[in-house]
Amino acid sequence: TYPFQNNNEPNHIFSGNISFENIISLYVFDRKLRLLLFDGLEKIEVALRTKIIYELAINNGSHWHENADLFRISSRFERDSDKLYEEISRSTETFIKHYKSNYTKPSNPPAWMSLEVASLGLLSKLFENLKKSVEKKTITTAFGLASPVILESWMHSFAHLRNICAHHARLWNRRFTAGPQLPQKTYYPFLNNHNIYPNKLYASLSCRLYILNIISPGHSFKNNFRLLIQSSKLVNLKEMGFPQDWDNEPLWQ
Repeated sequence: TYPFQNNNEPNHIFSGNISFENIISLYVFDRKLRLLLFDGLEKIEVALRTKIIYELAINNGSHWHENADLFRISSRFERDSDKLYEEISRSTETFIKHYKSNYTKPSNPPAWMSLEVASLGLLSKLFENLKKSVEKKTITTAFGLASPVILESWMHSFAHLRNICAHHARLWNRRFTAGPQLPQKTYYPFLNNHNIYPNKLYASLSCRLYILNIISPGHSFKNNFRLLIQSSKLVNLKEMGFPQDWDNEPLWQ
């Protein structure tokens, strides 16, 4: 109800001719938007996890995630490792149980098992703390970006967005605390207009769409998103951070 109220008044009187049905309609739009985003975020999470595990394991072995020499800040490495071990110990996955039942050395499963049970948030922290390396650059390039710092920012943003969707929180006009950094250089069409708010949904959606175009070229997100916003007359694209010329951007065409 908040966007339809005069919130400078103590009684929060509604502005204009707004019905209860209008508010329910906006709630339904927000729910459908979360479901639409969640599907693509799952694909992105799997792609990131797979590429990170593969590139680091090829040159650094099966347990690279336990090698402190690969990470920049030892205190963060220890904190993130403790969190990962907690998630492994709580896991009921069959492959984790199989490893513990059949192997004693190394004491923890290899990266392709251990990081499979890590959250996207923890994965983003591990990736950010990795030292500069050929592997980190290769991972970044695979997702069409020139700077690992940008990919780090996007991973944090995706994790934040995923948590909002998973907890059924309001999404459409939210101001995000973990907005993505917008790159000056990309290997594929991105956004010509950089005068946008990184803490609004349009920025996160654009980054998400950019990655989807790479890992899942036949996706239907753009068409489904356009149909969804057309279905709700009360949705204010400006509140979502969309500039007036957004549909002329190469990324969104």
